[in-house]
Amino acid sequence: MPGALDGIRVLDFTQMMLGPYATQMLGDMGADVIKVERPETGEWERDLEMMGELLAGESAAFLAMNRNKRSVALDLKNPLAKDAILKLGATCDVIVENFRPGVLARLGLGYEHFRAVRPDIVYCSGSGWGQDTPAAKENRPGQDLLIQAASGLAAHTGPADGPPMFAGTSIVDASTALTLTTGVLAALLARERQGIGQWVQVDLFSTAISVQCQEISAIVNQRVEVPRSAAGIASPWLSAPCGMYRTADGWLAVAMAPLERIAELVEDPELAALDAWVDRDDAKRRLDARFPARTTAEWLEILLPAGVWAAAARSAAAAVAELRAEGSPLVFTVEHPRAGAIELVGCPITFTGTEWSVRRRPPLVGEHTEEVLAEVLEPAALTRLLKGGR
Repeated sequence: MPGALDGIRVLDFTQMMLGPYATQMLGDMGADVIKVERPETGEWERDLEMMGELLAGESAAFLAMNRNKRSVALDLKNPLAKDAILKLGATCDVIVENFRPGVLARLGLGYEHFRAVRPDIVYCSGSGWGQDTPAAKENRPGQDLLIQAASGLAAHTGPADGPPMFAGTSIVDASTALTLTTGVLAALLARERQGIGQWVQVDLFSTAISVQCQEISAIVNQRVEVPRSAAGIASPWLSAPCGMYRTADGWLAVAMAPLERIAELVEDPELAALDAWVDRDDAKRRLDARFPARTTAEWLEILLPAGVWAAAARSAAAAVAELRAEGSPLVFTVEHPRAGAIELVGCPITFTGTEWSVRRRPPLVGEHTEEVLAEVLEPAALTRLLKGGR
C-alpha cells in the first residue's frame, strides 16, 4: 500500500527530539527522509545516555526517533559538501532544521539559498524561541525543561506547597514536533493548490503557550490566579475528585464525577455535602482516606459501572506489555546491526487508505552517504567529495 507522502523527499538537518520526531513521522507516512549528520559522530543525540546507558553504542532516544531515514554524513563547512547539499535540495520538497536561528543561513544553507535552487521549497525551522523574537536575539537556551518553566506550564503542576513540577517526558518537544509536522503538511497542500513554497517556523515557547490555551483564557479573561491544590487535585483548574489515589495495592486515577455519586460509592455521606470546587482539598483528603480500603481492580469494578471516569495508574512497561499482547502495531521489532532486535514505538496515526510503514531501521552514521549523493553528483565529483576534497 502506498504511503500518504510517497514521492515526497525531505532533507533533514534536525537533532534531539523536536526535529527528528517530526521527520520520522513524515517518513512513517511514506516520505523519503535524508538525514544529514556530522561525519563519524553523527547527530548529537546518538550519544545521549538514557538512565546512564547506551544500547550497543547507540542511544535508545536516537533509535526511537530515526527510523525510515537514510543517513548522509558531511562536513557542512566544506564548500563541496555545501554544493552537494544544495544539489540534493533541488530534488527535495521539504527542508527541516532546528539549529539556533541563523546557523544554517551562515553556512549558505538557509531558506533563501534553497529557494534559489527550488523556488517552491517548503523550508521548516524549529527553535526554542522563534527566529526573530527578543528571546531569540538574546540567544536564550531553548530546552524542554526551561520552556516548561518559562511558559508557566510547570507552575500549574504539583501541590500548592511544592515546587513547580516538570512533566515526566519532554512534552513540549513532542508537542512542537507535532506542530512542525502539521506545518509541513499544510505547506505541502498550499504548494499543491497555490503553487507556492514558503518558510514554516515553529518554536517550543509558542507551542507551550498554545497547549495552555484554555488555562490562559481563564487567567486573562477571568483575571484569576493559578490556585494549585494543597491536597493533590490533578490540575489547578479542576475540582474534586480529579486526582491520583493510593489503593490497597497501587494507585488509581479518578477524573470527573459528581461528589454525590462518589460519596455513595465510597460510603462517605459527608462527602456529598461538600462543594466540589470550594472544598476540593477537603474532598480529596476524605477520598485519600477511603481508597486504601480496596485494591485498584476492586475499585474499578465499583466505579466504572457507575459511570465514574477512573483508570489504574500503571507503568509505561505495563502499557507496552498490553500492546504487545494485543499485537498492536504501536509496538514493533526491528533488527539493528549493533543492538540486535529492538522494540520501537510506532506511528500513532491510523490510515485506512495509505497505511504508515516501517521501511528502514534507524541508520548508522553516514550509512547512505554514497547511495544518496550518487543520485545528484557525477561519479568524479562524488569521489572527490568522499575523499575530503575542498
